Amino acid sequence: MNLFSLRRGNAPLVLSIPHAGVELPEEFTGVFVSDWLARKDADWWLKEIYGFAEALDATIIAANISRSVIDLNRDPSGVSLYPGQATTGLCPTETFDGEPIYEGTAPDQAEIARRREVYFLPYHNALHAEIERVHALHGRVVLYDCHSIRSHIPRLFEGELPQFNIGTNGGESCDPGVQALVERACAQSGFSYVVNGRFKGGWITRHYGEPARNIHAIQMELGCRGYMHEPLPATPENWPTALLKPAPIQPVLENILKGLCA
Repeated sequence: MNLFSLRRGNAPLVLSIPHAGVELPEEFTGVFVSDWLARKDADWWLKEIYGFAEALDATIIAANISRSVIDLNRDPSGVSLYPGQATTGLCPTETFDGEPIYEGTAPDQAEIARRREVYFLPYHNALHAEIERVHALHGRVVLYDCHSIRSHIPRLFEGELPQFNIGTNGGESCDPGVQALVERACAQSGFSYVVNGRFKGGWITRHYGEPARNIHAIQMELGCRGYMHEPLPATPENWPTALLKPAPIQPVLENILKGLCA
């Protein structure tokens, strides 16, 4: 199984899509309560919604495996990125809604360590190499970490999540100008947005962002409603829904990435 896809470009822009994967390796057959639960919290259709980035000559790395196997945007040590708040771990044991995903015993520390070696490290070794390659070409690079989530998940946040959720780890992962460019595009779009709200940036943003080296990392968490219908509640019969064509928010995303490339 190919753990991820990689499209190498020469623009000073690297897109990471760590949660779009829905494949479950054969060794996990019968491990999860259902394949649907194991795939429920995928960042649906992000490879398609950001497909235009190829024309910008961006580098794009996208995971193929489900985040239920191992979450590529969590601290590999297992430390929570959001202490005191509901979240899912490095090897999740439940969905965002709190539903158990394992048929039997959850993975122990030895199994988690094995998954880090087999599934986590290959993605991050490749991501690190691409960041450094592009940085060597230009002396600067923007790492744009692509995410999406259902707009209503009471266990994780109250009410409806803003359409655009910009995360820069409180401004520490990128230059203020990079954050301002993305924020301005969202403000002009007419859609709701927030900066460093519920989602401040996961491990990828926090780990790779080095503004002092001109490596600027920013996370964009999209409310799924901007490009697909969101039934309430999400069930095996109605989720995921199809990608909307045209997707209402896609022009905004194009403006953002064109601005970052420039």
